[in-house]
Amino acid sequence: MSPAIMAKEGGRQRRAGSHHHCLDVKSEAPPALELCGDGLLGGEAEALLPVAEERGPRGCRAELGSILLLLVLYVLQGIPLGLAGSVPLILQSKSASYTDQAFFSFVFWPFSLKLLWAPLVDAVYLRGFGRRKSWLVPTQYVLGLFMIYMSTQVDVLLGDGEGRGPDVVALTVAFFFFEFLAATQDIAVDGWALTMLSRENVGYASTCNSVGQTAGYFLGNVLFLALESASFCNKYLRFQPQPQGIVTLSDFLFFWGAVFLITTTLVALLKKENKELTPTKEETKGITDTYRLLFSIIKMPAVLTFCLLILTAKVGFSAADAVTGLKLVEEGVPKEHLALLAVPMVPLQIILPLIISKYTAGPQPLNTFYKAMPFRLLLGLEFAFLVWWTPKVKHEGGFPVYYYAVVLLSYALHQITLYSMYVAIMAFNAKVSDPLIGGTYMTLLNTVSNLGGNWPSTVALWLVDPLTVKECAGAQEQTCGTTVAAELCTKAGGSCVTTLDGYYVESIICVILGFGWWFLLGPKFKKLQDEGQSSWKCKRTK
Repeated sequence: MSPAIMAKEGGRQRRAGSHHHCLDVKSEAPPALELCGDGLLGGEAEALLPVAEERGPRGCRAELGSILLLLVLYVLQGIPLGLAGSVPLILQSKSASYTDQAFFSFVFWPFSLKLLWAPLVDAVYLRGFGRRKSWLVPTQYVLGLFMIYMSTQVDVLLGDGEGRGPDVVALTVAFFFFEFLAATQDIAVDGWALTMLSRENVGYASTCNSVGQTAGYFLGNVLFLALESASFCNKYLRFQPQPQGIVTLSDFLFFWGAVFLITTTLVALLKKENKELTPTKEETKGITDTYRLLFSIIKMPAVLTFCLLILTAKVGFSAADAVTGLKLVEEGVPKEHLALLAVPMVPLQIILPLIISKYTAGPQPLNTFYKAMPFRLLLGLEFAFLVWWTPKVKHEGGFPVYYYAVVLLSYALHQITLYSMYVAIMAFNAKVSDPLIGGTYMTLLNTVSNLGGNWPSTVALWLVDPLTVKECAGAQEQTCGTTVAAELCTKAGGSCVTTLDGYYVESIICVILGFGWWFLLGPKFKKLQDEGQSSWKCKRTK
């Protein structure tokens, strides 16, 4: 599906804690909960606020400046995420291959892998400058400078449309670096939020995160694609048609690069970290302890079984989730229209977790996962039908209103099944996590869950081209099996015609594999919730 619509299951994971192994667990889709140790922003998180407890209660108005600063920082974090989500649609409109799309999909991995370097960000800093500013300020400066530099190069990298195609390798490296920096900034901001706000107001950190990052993603994805589209701007925003949109990717990168630099300078000069909340040496010495703990958790038989099963559970959805939106663009659906379909999805994405959590709050949350899975698999076939149906309803003016209504309904049904499975997994991870090390434990399980959605999407994109069969029409003895052969076909006066689209082949294969997993491994997956608490407790040696 469109990156703007799909709540990617390779979403963001929160930082690993310091010596106490406390993490703020947040994932990709709904407004998440800040879970630390024994409960919501409790347990170990409160250890970061020893002095704040002694002061009198402070209303949110007293810390309105800090709350607004957090909101701004999270909005900035969402900008590179949104831009990265818009690039696949731009590449598709420039006829990039699905192999290229698969390569670019690695850009979305850093937020799922940041657990690997989060302990370093938590523990290594300049005490005189501030624990969180030591990472936040240089990271945002590099992001801003790199955005400005990329604004001078991105048009060349995207290709001129006159024989020179997009440089996908360079684009992937550049946006992977963007996402890596954004993930690092996220670690620093998440940690600073716990000490920037008093204990009474620290719950606003989660709200700032959810609202800020969603707004930033909207600006970098939906708004950018709309303003970049000449047809959208000419139809809704201009009196005189122009060949280009109001902004280009180059303009957008330069503007936000400047915003990053200005904001970061103001934060560096004007915002001080709370001196009384500076962590002790004891709280930050355990980098090796954190990594050792992660390995000890994953070696446990119950955890290892969960990881192996969840890493394969989402294979059946990969074609529908990763390829459908790109196929719709290929069939002529304007990319800005697909992006705008994300807007009516927002209320649904807020309501769904609240409703579904009522069914996953009991002792067997994986039952909801198991029940939702076949419906989501069948929707994969419905998406394939939707792609097949798209060119048949297209007319000179675009697509009829009822077509977009069908697309919106399809995506809404998909969101229901996706969130049912997502909330169930989150509930199960919270249920089995050892409360003594709940943050690290739960983030590890969520990281593996997200990787279980990332790698099938990359493989699904890569397999579309090899599974596609094309013939050279109009030129005998020519084939279209490779790029070179396709060029020879064109030079000989022929054209490559698709006789079998690999997307449809892949959709059927994925659904078969998905139902195979559901029948054979699904019951074993459900049995994990019958394991005793002792099976999930980590035995640590001092």
